[in-house]
Order: sequence, then C-alpha cells, then structure tokens
Amino acid sequence: MKLFDVYSQHDIAIVKGNGMYVWDDKGQQYLDMYGGHAVISIGHSHPSYVMRIADQVATLGFYSNAVKLPGQQELADKLGALSGHEDYQLFLCNSGAEANENAMKLASFVTGRSKIVALRKAFHGRTSLAVSATDNPKIQAPVNKTDNVLFTPINDVEALRALFAAEGANIAGVIFEKIQGVGGIIVAEDDFCREAKRLCEEYGALYIADEVQAGCGRTGHYYATDRAGFSADMYTMAKGIANGFPVGAVAIAPHIEAKKGMLGTTFGGNPLSCAAAIAVADVMSAEGLVANAAEMGELLMAELRKLDGIKELRGEGLMIGIEFESDCSEIKRRLLFDHHVFVGSAGTNVVRLLPPLCLGRQQVEEFIAAFRSAING
Repeated sequence: MKLFDVYSQHDIAIVKGNGMYVWDDKGQQYLDMYGGHAVISIGHSHPSYVMRIADQVATLGFYSNAVKLPGQQELADKLGALSGHEDYQLFLCNSGAEANENAMKLASFVTGRSKIVALRKAFHGRTSLAVSATDNPKIQAPVNKTDNVLFTPINDVEALRALFAAEGANIAGVIFEKIQGVGGIIVAEDDFCREAKRLCEEYGALYIADEVQAGCGRTGHYYATDRAGFSADMYTMAKGIANGFPVGAVAIAPHIEAKKGMLGTTFGGNPLSCAAAIAVADVMSAEGLVANAAEMGELLMAELRKLDGIKELRGEGLMIGIEFESDCSEIKRRLLFDHHVFVGSAGTNVVRLLPPLCLGRQQVEEFIAAFRSAING
C-alpha cells in the first residue's frame, strides 16, 4: 500500500527533536521556527512531557467516557487556572476541526438556529461544518456546500451590523479567529471583536473564539481573544494544547447548560491524551511560557523591523506574519536548504513564524542572521 499523495512535501525526513531544534535522518540540525503548524508549544521532547506520557501509557492508555477518567478534571482545573476562566466547562475531543465542529453545533443546539457567521479568509478545519465555515472553495467538496454559513469581511463593522440586521433572528453564533493564521496573520481589531460580541448579545447569538492556532499562550495571552476585553461564550483549542499529541477542546461558558448526549466522542479525553495536555499545562505554568511568548515576540518583531525588503509585519507574541511585495518562496527555500531553518507561509507573499513558546534570545539571534542572509540572497 502506498500513501495517499495529498501533501506537498520537502525531501527531508525529520526523525528527532529536542527543544527548539529538529534533526533529519542524515543528522542535519534545523532551527524550528514553525513548530509543525503552531503545534509544538513547550519544545520538542520536553523531559517532563516524555515522562508524564510514558508513566501514563504504562498504567492505562485508554478507557472510554462511559466511566469517570480523573485526568479530565485535573486538566480542566489546570486549563481554567492558566486561562483565568475557572468557571468554564470543558469538552475534550481530538482536533481543532472537531473542536470547531462541536462548538458550532452547540451554538445551534442552544439557540435553536441554523446560521453561523464566519470571516472571509477564515480557516476552521476540514470536517464537514468546519470546512463549510472555511473560506476556501478549493477544499470544500460538494457535500460541504451550505447556505447556513454567512461570510463577512474581517474588521468591517458596518458589514457585520448589516448582516445581523438582515439575518439576526437566524444566527446561532459567530466563529472568529482573533488572528487569521492561514489567512496571512491578519489581526481582527479589538473594536471589531467587541462589536461582534455586542451584536451576539443583542440578537441572542453565541460568540465562538477559534483559538486553535492563536490560543494556548501563543500571543502572550492564553486566549488571544481576551485581549479585546471580553469573554467569549466558547473557546476552541487544539495544536499547542498537548505539544503534538492529538487533543482538541472546547471551553464553554457557565451559562450554557450541558445535556446528556448533546456532544460525544470515543477518543476525546482519554487518559493518555489528558496526560499529554496536563504535562503541557504544568510546563507552561512552571516555565512562564505565556509571558515568554510575549517577551520573545516583542524582541523578534523589533529585530525584524530593522531588516530591509519587508513590506509589512503583523501579529502578536509568537504568531508573526512577514509580508513581502512579491513571491517569497525563494526566501523560504534559502532558509531551509542553506540555513536549515523551518518557517511556514500563507499564500505566496507571507512568511509565517509560529515557533515553540520556549524560544530564547539565542534562537532569535540565530534566526535573524539567517533571515537577513536569505533576504539578501
């Protein structure tokens, strides 16, 4: 059997990781400034993470949600403390798409309505409803097409008001990324988000904050949305929550009532996945990684501003987009093959930085030197 060939891949086989670095099968070391799509939050192969997972799998790897699994409550307590939302409720699943799928479904259950408002250039995942709310027709199969998702431009308050005026009685909720990752590190302005929350309250809809990429401390806030000064009705998480172990989650406001059978999952919240996420929460707390993301993000942005040839810098914390006037694929190629640095992209003109939150000054200096060289050719 061969692999189903759906990925564009570099001819590099990564076999080992430690901290901020990964190694290929030939022994070449690479600086990881992309974290595998923002997944690696506490660094590769953190010893506390490895030990916690090993201990758990040696004790109990899996059992179902038909019984109480103590790790779920431990994780809920720790995420509540990290985020400052101790009174929220936690639903555990397996991925960001699944978290968004369940959040939108829950908004529909609670309100009895069928419409979801999403932003243009949004990316919310590839499951059925999540991909319907993703503004990219190339990845929507015919079965995903629906009139139940209404798209509106980011940061256009008047368009959002007009949409609610026309459809408010049918809108179950909005799902917004505070920073659009795949869309090019486009930041939703605080005033725009606050107005969206006000409209949700006026029309009886729910505000879903998609924190799959921007959350879990990446921007210097546990939830990026919270910097706008209000609490979302739901926050969706994945990626950095468990440092590579497949975990998704929805943090749900206390005013939303749970009903038996409303949501469900086989693998979500299993003992091994909870152990991975608990280890990440413990390391983030012990090592101050949310504050480090803010500090290193400011340093990285300050150093990037000194470089020539950049059209625009965008982002917060360790979620940074570097836009060029033209196609930057050659810059990415030089970084990877000449300087052995992994970065990401968004479209053709934007380099995307999503490094582990343990990024240090040494790695910032290392990256800036490599990036300057790559820009200059």
